[in-house]
Amino acid sequence: MSVFGRRIKELRGNRSIEELAKKLNEKYATTISKSMISRYENGQSDPKMEIVRIFADHFQVSADYLAGLSEDARPRGTAKGGLYTIAAHHEGENWTEDELEEIEKFMEFVKSKRKQKGE
Repeated sequence: MSVFGRRIKELRGNRSIEELAKKLNEKYATTISKSMISRYENGQSDPKMEIVRIFADHFQVSADYLAGLSEDARPRGTAKGGLYTIAAHHEGENWTEDELEEIEKFMEFVKSKRKQKGE
């Protein structure tokens, strides 16, 4: 199994490959199939850089982390690791993809309110 495959499998957690493919295709207007994700996870295929970026954005990790070039999962420019840092403070909770998206939306809302106050 490739580093990329191992890491997306870990980040996917207990969500199905089908659920991940559906979320990626809806969110990024792409056509990543279940079988392609399976091939990535099993090291049978290497993704193009654009696909790595899509997975990195979706999971809120750096592309370098997914590619095995870094052990630091935080995307560049994130002070505290973003969404997964917040979720990690609630150990033992199994966050659904929808719940993580709600947390992300709330983070964006707070950022926009902060910008409005600064103007």
